Amino acid sequence: MLKGIGFTDEDLAKPIIGVANTWIETMPCNYNLRELAVKVKEGIRAAGGTPMEFNTIAISDGVTMGTEGMKASLVSREVIADSIELMERGHMFDGIVALVACDKTIPGAAMALLRLNVPGVVLYGGTIMPGKFQGHDITIQDVFEAVGANARGKLSDADLLDIEDHACPGAGACGGQFTANTMATVMELIGLSPMGTAAVPQVDQRKEEIAFGCGKVIMNAVRNNILPRDICTRTAFDNAIAGVAGTAGSTNAVLHLLAMAREAEVPLSIDDFEPVLARTPVFVDIKPGGKYMAADVDRAGGIGVVAQRLLEGGYIDGSALTVTGRSLAAEAADARETAGQVVIRPLSRTLKPRGGIAILRGSLAPEGCVIKLAGHDKKTHRGPARVFDREEDAMAAVMQGGIQVNDVVVIRYEGPRGGPGMREMLGVTGALVGAGLSDSVALVTDGRFSGATHGFMVAHVAPEAFNGGPIAIVAEGDSITVDAERGVLDLDIPEAEISRRLSLWKAREPRYKTGVFAKYCKLVSSASEGAVTRV
Repeated sequence: MLKGIGFTDEDLAKPIIGVANTWIETMPCNYNLRELAVKVKEGIRAAGGTPMEFNTIAISDGVTMGTEGMKASLVSREVIADSIELMERGHMFDGIVALVACDKTIPGAAMALLRLNVPGVVLYGGTIMPGKFQGHDITIQDVFEAVGANARGKLSDADLLDIEDHACPGAGACGGQFTANTMATVMELIGLSPMGTAAVPQVDQRKEEIAFGCGKVIMNAVRNNILPRDICTRTAFDNAIAGVAGTAGSTNAVLHLLAMAREAEVPLSIDDFEPVLARTPVFVDIKPGGKYMAADVDRAGGIGVVAQRLLEGGYIDGSALTVTGRSLAAEAADARETAGQVVIRPLSRTLKPRGGIAILRGSLAPEGCVIKLAGHDKKTHRGPARVFDREEDAMAAVMQGGIQVNDVVVIRYEGPRGGPGMREMLGVTGALVGAGLSDSVALVTDGRFSGATHGFMVAHVAPEAFNGGPIAIVAEGDSITVDAERGVLDLDIPEAEISRRLSLWKAREPRYKTGVFAKYCKLVSSASEGAVTRV
């Protein structure tokens, strides 16, 4: 059968390398991966292997944001991991190169490699280039914030359309340290991606050379039996968390690293993040909390320079193995910092003394939650709850001017099971920023945030409302305290009253009774465990 499609005896005598491609025509993020796969396969052949390409799915977070379709995003991470696993188990490839870009494709591919533990390389397609509006750089984040500004009369319809028309100028994943670029940073620092590959933008000609070079990397890994679980040790996970902290990366990294650790059989809990986050300063000045774009990190010298800073400060362990067979420190030493660059700051001029996210616990989140700290100096908030049982109702309240200074916007029944799928809330958070409320209100949800979110926002509240967590019994007007300095998220009512309300709470019917969402609702775990599916 293989000879029937052109393979020869010589081809089939060589190591067979699966090329897992997440190319799709529904977004710019993964759009150039078809062309990159051609170069990966050329590189594999040149290095003595035989490539066989296959496809999996991808769901665009940005395109589906604010709609029912966004519920498919986190579910797709599991489907991507499962489909790569099935192809490997069915066709028994000797190694895998996974081409990834949009948010869930990156952890999905990594989860599959760790589950299978066959030699593998993760190749990130790359960031989009910045858009332009009135002479300054913009990203998709600006579009969502412009919607809120327009609703409050702060931005004209013509300017809103201008921003929409120019925010995404070509192929590539969202252009700040949002979830895709955060997880691409993670892949280099955890060792599954070769150092120097991720920061190069998708439309840059150097990406073709990088794709070709991954052929040599995977063949070396196959010949030397360099396995994903040998790379992704607990030390490597701590290195990755430090990378998220230092770049003020996405809160979604907490979910994805927990999920990857579970596949690697590495003990890692949500509480293990906080010590690393607390000791690692923010030193990369990148959106959403900073000034610059992901493409500017490449111009500054790439993620290798970030690794150099982390090594200099003692925030990571340079002895960790990478997919090339070399240590992380050796890989980072090859990076060349661009003279005069201002994006990756020296450790003598950090932006913040601790990482851009923190883990909170308290009476409203007994299993923990995640708060975004990047982009503002606020550490505490106390105010009355404004309660919404779905994202659309909260969005309507923001757009209609129904949210006031000091409010705590609570969006529940949007967790892994309740959504299902744990929707991101960039529509709501962006509208709050655009309305000028980001510094004066808090938002608390059992759903997720986009990596582009900034402001005083708390997500991944666990247990979720659907499972009877305390967030399910918050009443309109209840006082809520968020204290990032003490690591606390509390519902300010007596413990006896919380218990009374919980005793009266009744479980809701799943929103979907059939199909993939119904299966996911039955199998998915808590956000505090990475929202992984389990039997």
